Amino acid sequence: MGLKVYLSGEIHTDWRQQIVDGAHGLDVWFNSPVTDHGASDDCGVAILGAEDDKFWHDRKGALVNSIRTRKGIEEADVVVVRFGDKYKQWNAAFDAGVASALGKSLIILQPPEHDHALKEVDAAAMAVAREPGQVVDILRYVLEGSLPG
Repeated sequence: MGLKVYLSGEIHTDWRQQIVDGAHGLDVWFNSPVTDHGASDDCGVAILGAEDDKFWHDRKGALVNSIRTRKGIEEADVVVVRFGDKYKQWNAAFDAGVASALGKSLIILQPPEHDHALKEVDAAAMAVAREPGQVVDILRYVLEGSLPG
């Protein structure tokens, strides 16, 4: 049994690479949104043309990005959503909600200081992890039945 895992959320740290590296040797296929912040913000206007109003600039980018995000979440067996320390990550919360609505197995990755703010999101998850290594341990357990250590 293999797993398709979509890695959503915060793009300013290397948490995705930690999970990919830690899952080496497991039957896991990873996908994620575009993590180049500039490319993600500007893809709509770069492809479809400039906008004078920042609202429409951002909307074009959001819609183009949603093609990849929607496909990734729909095809995933497991969706991991990371909430980091920087910025208000409304898009990550939205992705978690979509994954939950689609009945996807959801793992939230967040620091303890976000527990109260994310209590409803956490309640929809199968697990709330604190470190990328814990996500790897969950994937290994699901695939192989083996515990860490």
